[in-house]
Amino acid sequence: MIFSKASKPLRGELQIPGDKSISHRAVMLGALSDGVTEVTNFLPGADCLSTIGCFRKMGIDIELTEKGSAGADVVIRGKGLHGLSAPDSVLDCGNSGTTTRLLAGILSGQAFSSVLTGDDSIRKRPMGRIITPLSSMGASIESIPGNGCAPLQIEGRPLHGIHYTSPVASAQVKSAILLAGLYADSPTSVTEPNLSRNHTELMLRYFGGNVSSSGNTAEVLPEPSLTGRAIAVPGDISSAAFFIAAASIVPGSEVLLKNVGINPTRSGILDVLRAMGGRVEYLNAAGTPDHTSAGSPVGTPGSDSDASHAGKCAAGPGEPAADLLIRSADLSGTVIEGSMIPRLIDEIPVIAVLASAAQGTTVIRNAEELKVKESNRLEIIVNSLRSMGADIEGTADGMIIRGGRLLRGAVIDSHLDHRIAMSFAVASLIADGETEILRADCTEISYPEFYRDLGQLLR
Repeated sequence: MIFSKASKPLRGELQIPGDKSISHRAVMLGALSDGVTEVTNFLPGADCLSTIGCFRKMGIDIELTEKGSAGADVVIRGKGLHGLSAPDSVLDCGNSGTTTRLLAGILSGQAFSSVLTGDDSIRKRPMGRIITPLSSMGASIESIPGNGCAPLQIEGRPLHGIHYTSPVASAQVKSAILLAGLYADSPTSVTEPNLSRNHTELMLRYFGGNVSSSGNTAEVLPEPSLTGRAIAVPGDISSAAFFIAAASIVPGSEVLLKNVGINPTRSGILDVLRAMGGRVEYLNAAGTPDHTSAGSPVGTPGSDSDASHAGKCAAGPGEPAADLLIRSADLSGTVIEGSMIPRLIDEIPVIAVLASAAQGTTVIRNAEELKVKESNRLEIIVNSLRSMGADIEGTADGMIIRGGRLLRGAVIDSHLDHRIAMSFAVASLIADGETEILRADCTEISYPEFYRDLGQLLR
């Protein structure tokens, strides 16, 4: 797919697709609840459809109705905590690490055997990080090829509650353990080095689970009575990030992104943008994010609002949301490290693009996790931005970007990584000449209409 430098500012408003992390969890917990769960603004991307496919194979009735820009409506007729049936074939998780790791936790406590697999990328991603804690709970979970990767053979067993100190801040690891803890004989808790996204804790509590959190530790009590609920999924801030970046670096731009989730464990990109001198304002906020513990909001909620922005956003289960108004700005470099990293780990590719457009140096540290995502994102970001003329240096755990250089068009291989493809579509907007992104259709994984929406803002 060929892209060219933006000839005019980005203008207009977008309804951002539903949050991928929340969509996954709505299906999982809806299936494990008694009664009906109705989900609106569900993300019908390939990853979330993999989760639906797996639960359908385990006997859960799930009805999906796509509604264009409004995402999809999903009705899940749950069968309770012990209502899943043994699948009659392998459970295919596609490209979804969330499906694979969270489902491994659920399956560990079932009364049947199962096999989890996925595409080539999933079969290379490390699963030892969940195999170790789940095994310590009494689970029988084995990497079939013996390399710590999928396919995973899981023999359901009675589980024991544990306290696990995770070496990585990973919502997938934490969630796998907490979901397994629903089937344990005593409380289960996880302590992380830094706080990762907390969607599982919030949604479990919303469905009736007994979950508590203190600092970087989350604990769940076993055998809850979960009840189906209605869930309004806010827009995915990881998807919004590409338009936040594009509007920030293309001169004269002004874009309104509607109903975006601003959970403080996910909104690190907004804090980084503020540190770089960016201009983002909250409008029509719903929910009450605690910014004191995980960064402060950018701009002032409610400022610059008018009749066209009337009405509150729809917040998810304990999830704050807001409309985000983004204007272009002169950016400067910053340092991104430590506890900030889990709050923006998926946004680092597009943050690197922001940094290349900023004046001064941006340093990203403690981002080793990017080496084991859908691709080795650290290596790909560095090589791809360098091919476009950026002054960028890779390090063992991140990168150093000396911004302000004029970018030029180049051929960029997405490596079938959706976030790489979208990030370099954004980079093309400030690059002289044409940029070709190979295998660009991998955006179907999380944002099927991304290129259409980007084009809409450039009309």
